[in-house]
Amino acid sequence: MYEKLASFAQTWGLLLFILAFVLVLIYALAPGNKKKFDEAKRIPLEDDEPEEEDR
Repeated sequence: MYEKLASFAQTWGLLLFILAFVLVLIYALAPGNKKKFDEAKRIPLEDDEPEEEDR
């Protein structure tokens, strides 16, 4: 019984992770998200003013 359950979990788990990887890859490389990711990559370089509480 354990071997069948382990085999089932390994097979379907692998397929689930491959599907999740492909979906994340499609999301990351979709042309519609380019502007959002271009803005996000510049965030660390922006010079923000410290808030009043931080001064």
